[in-house]
Amino acid sequence: MLQRLTLVVLSLSVFALNSALASTDWTHDFANEVRKEATKRNIPGFVFVVVEKGQPTKIYTHGKTERNGEAITADTVFRLASVSKTFTATLVAAENPLATTVSWQTPLSELTPEYSFDKYSEKPVLLRHVIGQSTGYMRNAYDNLIEANYDRKRVLNMLQELDPLCEPGYCYTYQNAMFGVIEEHYAKRNSSFSEKMQNQLFSPLNMNASIGKKALEDSPSWAKPHAAIARNKWAKVRVKDDYYRFAPAAGINASAKDMEIWIKAMLLEYPDIVTQEMVTEMTLPRVQTRGEVRKRHWRQHLNSAHYGLGWRVYDFKGVRLNYHGGWVQGYRADVSFAPELGMGFAFLMNAESNLINEVSADFWHKAINAKKSQ
Repeated sequence: MLQRLTLVVLSLSVFALNSALASTDWTHDFANEVRKEATKRNIPGFVFVVVEKGQPTKIYTHGKTERNGEAITADTVFRLASVSKTFTATLVAAENPLATTVSWQTPLSELTPEYSFDKYSEKPVLLRHVIGQSTGYMRNAYDNLIEANYDRKRVLNMLQELDPLCEPGYCYTYQNAMFGVIEEHYAKRNSSFSEKMQNQLFSPLNMNASIGKKALEDSPSWAKPHAAIARNKWAKVRVKDDYYRFAPAAGINASAKDMEIWIKAMLLEYPDIVTQEMVTEMTLPRVQTRGEVRKRHWRQHLNSAHYGLGWRVYDFKGVRLNYHGGWVQGYRADVSFAPELGMGFAFLMNAESNLINEVSADFWHKAINAKKSQ
């Protein structure tokens, strides 16, 4: 009997080891494929993170912070661009039960009464409409003014003059400028979005993530931005202030190690800070995003696509995938996690290359197939 029990235990141990090795093998091979493609396209540098519950985190790097610069490492800081919205949503989710500062149901007329965004008397614009990209105001309205370095107050004043396309909560209308109301709200209370984020999330999670241009450039190691000047040719460009002035939309900086922590938080490994209720609320599908289903490299995998609160929600071959991408001049970023697989993935790059779309979609295609074969 003891011998049989020993054999069973050994068999289970071998099975677990083989499963772990299979997981390791495919991610290592995947990383080498991505490196080869990045080399072919002369991508300056990237790092990606694979988090899987019960397995050591895997971080893969490639390239340099700039030509003749230092090698990209797990500590190298990148701009997250619109991936910042996942942090903003989590901050609101954390403060929502307290309702002492902001909550999902806070009307913008209370948050920033100096602006008037309510065009439907029966349907006021709420903070959840801003975070959930369903204010009804035209998609990407006045991003051009943000990029032209217009003052935040001026952009918001012009935005409030627009007529919405639909009632709040009824259609998907992706915004950056509208997130400026969050920064304005905290500024009026002798605080800041940066301070709130640091106290509520960064410090409790022991993250070194930061907000703002100065914080990026003060980092011991940071990836310099690169823009395309020709096919597979890149030139270093300066870091722009523009979207940093709308930090809740696109102002956070982070390293691969920070993104490891962030993914683990979304996978509920820090339940005292990020709860199941918070994640469930943020990743509830709310408005359809039909264009995402047609997105190149993703369309062959997606059955449906929605926006939740700060997260896109995909049906990826029958698996619920929560995702967000980011893009500002010189940088691309992706983050995603699949709770039922216990996995997450982040990709940070200091170049504006569409390679990121191919990599993220292919990662989840391979990850799901690997899980099914275990």
